[in-house]
Amino acid sequence: MVQRRLPRPSELRPLLRPAPFVRDAAERRLLRAASIADLRAIARRRTPQAVFDYTDGAADGELSLNRARDAFSRVEFTPTVLRDVSSVDTGRDILGRRSNLPFAFAPTGFTRMMHHEGERAVASVAQKVGIPYTLSTVGTTTIEEVAAAAPDARKWFQLYLWRDRAPAKDLVQRAADAGYDTIMLTVDTPVGGARLRDVHNGLTVPPALSLKTFVDGARHPHWWFNLLTTEPLTFASLESSEGTVAELINRVFDPALTMNDVEWLRDTWPGKLVVKGIQSVEDARRVVDAGADAVLLSNHGGRQLDRAPVPLELVEPTVQAVGDRAEVLVDTGITHGADVLAAIALGARAALVGRAYLYGLMAGGQLGVEKAVTILAGEIVRTLQLIGVNSVDELRPSHVRLRPNG
Repeated sequence: MVQRRLPRPSELRPLLRPAPFVRDAAERRLLRAASIADLRAIARRRTPQAVFDYTDGAADGELSLNRARDAFSRVEFTPTVLRDVSSVDTGRDILGRRSNLPFAFAPTGFTRMMHHEGERAVASVAQKVGIPYTLSTVGTTTIEEVAAAAPDARKWFQLYLWRDRAPAKDLVQRAADAGYDTIMLTVDTPVGGARLRDVHNGLTVPPALSLKTFVDGARHPHWWFNLLTTEPLTFASLESSEGTVAELINRVFDPALTMNDVEWLRDTWPGKLVVKGIQSVEDARRVVDAGADAVLLSNHGGRQLDRAPVPLELVEPTVQAVGDRAEVLVDTGITHGADVLAAIALGARAALVGRAYLYGLMAGGQLGVEKAVTILAGEIVRTLQLIGVNSVDELRPSHVRLRPNG
């Protein structure tokens, strides 16, 4: 029979210690976030529906995005045990320079809509942790302002070619003058995808104060306060930036883009050239033949063609096709550090993450982006140790396989 007694005060004292008070509100919000899914949940509460949906959503029925995420859920690692994994190296050479983590920040449009700190915050985190940051043509901070905010970051510039080549050539020259070392040409946007969440929400640039957005804004006064008390929200690299996102794409960008334009850019740009939006092995071969230093297997985060190929499933055949002539990068559906490692084990040089850091940005500005990187980096270290390897560079196809659907 159990004998009961009253606890002594000295035994209760350690149990009654209050948790340290965190003064900063953003830090308090982020304190218990242990995954990118946690950051997404915070972001959803912190931002108006139209803003969250712009980031979270994809095209049509969102099948492409869901299939990409499903592919990562089918990853199965083959661990090796009884290895000393007390120390692991998360670094990776990407396009000729070392990155402290095996991923880069992907280009995202309209970033200051998610949080007023926008691209400056993201680039500053990239500088702090030592990974590349990619500024988008449809970003909301200029090439020069990002360079000033993060002078020591490795900076890439994502380019859409316009119907008028002169502005594109000017952007390329400005990127070179500001110290960007890589141009990322996006080729999967001859027209804008059918992003139905944006249509249903009536999302425009800049956001319009309709009755619906006014009511939603009343639930997120901090967001509207930051929007209205900071610099006007526009696409920093575009002269014409009003209307819906789809209208902007269809008005400005060029549906007649061909391989000749890739070759023109290769002749124009002296640095590294990445072609983003490759969705077939044959197209990968073609752009590498035209001089691309890397191909980015991407279906634009599922935001363009629904039912598009799954980028992760293209990694192995693309690596076999291009060999050592170019690096293979991959994005879409990456929400965990293990996703990054799976892509690399299959042969990718590195991954690009977009939504993952945007959830952090919406959840807590620059601190939220740092939290997203901390989460991903922790998952990368832990997964490497559990697989039984000491570095990202040791990963091989033998470490991973994709389980069949179902």
